[in-house]
Amino acid sequence: MTALASNAATIDDLIDREQQRFADSHPASRANWERGKRHFLYGGPSHWMRRWAGGFPLYVEEAKGARLTDVDGKSYVDFCLGDTGGMCGHAPEAVTEAAIRQLQRGTTTMLPTEESLWVGEELARRFGLPYWTLTTSATDANRGAIRFSRMVTGRDKVLVFSGCYHGGVEEAHVELRDGKVSLRNMIHPNGVDHMRVSKVVEFNDFDAVRAALADRDVAVVLMEPVMTNFGMIPVAEGFLDFVREETRKTGTLLIIDETHTISSGPGGYTRLHGLEPDFFVAGKAIAGGIPAGIFGVSQETAEKIWAAVPYVNPRQRQSAHLGIGGTLAGNALTIATMKAVLESVLTPANFEKMIANARRLAEGARAVISANNLPWHVTQIGARAEIMFTPRPPRNGADVIATRRGDLETLLHAFYMNEGILVTPFHTMFLMCPATTEADVEHHTAVFGRFVELLKQEGIV
Repeated sequence: MTALASNAATIDDLIDREQQRFADSHPASRANWERGKRHFLYGGPSHWMRRWAGGFPLYVEEAKGARLTDVDGKSYVDFCLGDTGGMCGHAPEAVTEAAIRQLQRGTTTMLPTEESLWVGEELARRFGLPYWTLTTSATDANRGAIRFSRMVTGRDKVLVFSGCYHGGVEEAHVELRDGKVSLRNMIHPNGVDHMRVSKVVEFNDFDAVRAALADRDVAVVLMEPVMTNFGMIPVAEGFLDFVREETRKTGTLLIIDETHTISSGPGGYTRLHGLEPDFFVAGKAIAGGIPAGIFGVSQETAEKIWAAVPYVNPRQRQSAHLGIGGTLAGNALTIATMKAVLESVLTPANFEKMIANARRLAEGARAVISANNLPWHVTQIGARAEIMFTPRPPRNGADVIATRRGDLETLLHAFYMNEGILVTPFHTMFLMCPATTEADVEHHTAVFGRFVELLKQEGIV
């Protein structure tokens, strides 16, 4: 039995202590949570909101820039940023002003505005794919790209990587456990025959990808260029080029989902590293927190889509539905805020600042880890960083399953909230926004140091 395993009860005791400290100091949020449980299925407007480590979520009074204030009057440095939805910072002036102007002119009409022309041109310039479709979420964007992929290839299967997350896409709700395909993260079976529509392999496994595509029954590979939702898993050298080569060789399409990795730079990881996907997907941050998703399509793939479903004859009263979309997709409010984000917020200068702060946070955390001889590591990619309680970055989902310390993550999250820091509750990942300051990063380094001291005092490390 390892030293960490033998102290499991002590870690649980510390979690109980931090949760009690949180409850005692947040009476208004606690009362609101009890009230919310009367009429929300899982206590809050979204069932995800119950997953915070304090035992109940904070109720927010105001969020501005990189700071959040709750109904108990407590202020926090926010590194969660709506789990990327707030990557522009909370209430950035350019987005707020654009939203107000558009709200006064009409929100949704199922008709385009002239601003949409600028947005389409900028998406093509920034991310490198010529044609775009707007949706209301990255989930919808992924679903649309998958549907188009099946339409033009005549195949059913989607290849994903164990431990991935791509929103509510059913085909991605699978993982490998002990070498067998199963549903991930307590997802209940939902009438979908995943063995028929999904293939799942480990990330960075060259041989497994080649074997999975060899039967030529996969319509599309759906992947992040760096896995970010199962603990950050860096990509192995040459793996992305290999996946692109194998997909082209087998007539399989490729979706790069940059809902998180768009934090790598103005053109995302794709433009930074010269990737050539058939579809590029993003969401959350792209409209400054207004619900939105986008998917771009390559020239070759667009021509295949048009061959299957041509532009509508003007004399036809009904266009092809295509099985995607929604009446709110591409609405005027989303277009206005997306233009503000692309023009004024997610700029090269702001990315430079965000990435510098992520590097600074990673270096500060590594210094604490090194000074205390701890078997932990920090990964930093673009404006995003993550602390994991393992000696080295995982290579795939199996590594995460085998080594992840969920108890320490929970304790850290609860401790952080009590010390005025928010990180995404699903793992220990930090995101910078343009409003994040060096002082915010230094505050984190100090609090992380106090967390380590607590563990040392209790004999856990």
